[in-house]
Amino acid sequence: MLARTIVVVEDEPPIADAVATRLRSEGFDVSIAADGPAGVALCDRLRPDLVVLDLMLPGLDGLDVCREIQRDRPVPVLMLTARDSETDLVVGLEVGADDYLTKPFSSRELVARVHALLRRVDRRPVTPVATLTVGSVTLELASRRVHRGDDAVHLTPTEFDLLVFLAERPSRVFTREQLLSEVWGYHDGAGARTIDSHVRALRRKLGNEVVRTVHGVGYAAGEAA
Repeated sequence: MLARTIVVVEDEPPIADAVATRLRSEGFDVSIAADGPAGVALCDRLRPDLVVLDLMLPGLDGLDVCREIQRDRPVPVLMLTARDSETDLVVGLEVGADDYLTKPFSSRELVARVHALLRRVDRRPVTPVATLTVGSVTLELASRRVHRGDDAVHLTPTEFDLLVFLAERPSRVFTREQLLSEVWGYHDGAGARTIDSHVRALRRKLGNEVVRTVHGVGYAAGEAA
């Protein structure tokens, strides 16, 4: 079996080398790019299984790199950031990042996130249902296309998976921890802000009614009956 390919785009050599060394010890084939343009070129050439991407990069920042590498095909992106600004995180998730780690982070947490993201890609189910609807939103499962009324809407892979999971279970309310476990594959409860950021992105693109908040519990698809 061929090793999974990971591209690390990070301009700080000690961090890039540490991340690459830890991931190689897990059996991944890892390549490093030290700036934004080099990262885009390397992803275009290697077509990696996953990208570890720093937010602050010379030449082209992480947000622009994420947009570029997601343009032709979806690829899981784990974003690294030294900043903990909610705006930065929301924008990063909105342009296609699947999750983020705030520096400093442990190598154990990095590896756990990488494995979880790859497992989620591997286990995307093939469902016999062709489409799902949430209010005026239609999800075409085979093509992964989304329409709000007559308008096509672009969702990132993670946004799509989250909304499909909720839409398939319209009568159920899920806690953040349940969504992290079922959609992301995280079982330690870490990353609750990731859920909130993706829900905000879905509401921004598709309307507030697409996901409702059940206060004190979590989230559910659609408006309350």
